[in-house]
Amino acid sequence: MTLLAHISDLHLNGTGRGAERVSRVMDQLRKLPQPPDALLVTGDIADHGEPAEYQAAAQLLTASFPVLACPGNRDARGALRTGLLGAPDSGAPVNHGYRIGELTVLMCDSTIPGRDDGRLDAATLEWIDAELASAGRAAPAVLAFHHPPVRVHHPLPDSVPLTNPGELAALLGRHPQVIAILGGHAHTAAASLFAGRPVLLAPAVTWTLVVPVDPGQLADQAADPGFALHVMTGGQLTTHFRTVPASDQAG
Repeated sequence: MTLLAHISDLHLNGTGRGAERVSRVMDQLRKLPQPPDALLVTGDIADHGEPAEYQAAAQLLTASFPVLACPGNRDARGALRTGLLGAPDSGAPVNHGYRIGELTVLMCDSTIPGRDDGRLDAATLEWIDAELASAGRAAPAVLAFHHPPVRVHHPLPDSVPLTNPGELAALLGRHPQVIAILGGHAHTAAASLFAGRPVLLAPAVTWTLVVPVDPGQLADQAADPGFALHVMTGGQLTTHFRTVPASDQAG
């Protein structure tokens, strides 16, 4: 069995509120009776892409298990690399592949620098294709990136979508070993289907989207932060969503 924890949309901005919410979630993950094999962080780690925000993230996300991250539209590739990943500064897409137990995990960059909508650019699609081909069809795989390839049916995330889902669908047609797509951006726990694969979106740490649409309140700032737990065994993925009330941090 492989256990992946999954968080998204931390939006760390130097305030105590943001740090407290990330700390609350991390404390809960560290207390799980079975430690995750890895924690996936699917973007919008920083709110402004500032180096200090990633330095704070590096401290808050410290854990005994691997922490794997990809950028969101609020992130800056160079600052994320240097401040969180400990890698050289670069404006190239932030793409990294991992083997977690029997599972191939590809953390992919769906960002377009300077814009809020997303795209898996040609270099990223070629990298995904090569990584999956190298791993082979016998190894189950998940793709993790920020922008969902499906509509969320809310005008806020749907106004800044992944703009080339057709190219991703064509790639997935060549790689049946991909068992799920994991993402964020929507600020709500959600599940859908794309190219025959489940799309599983982690709840946001910072605030929660109000669904169904309420024109008078797009976001619930008081909602508790949350996380997802993806359990993979025998090539099958099961997901559980959890929230972390403030009282759970100390308990």
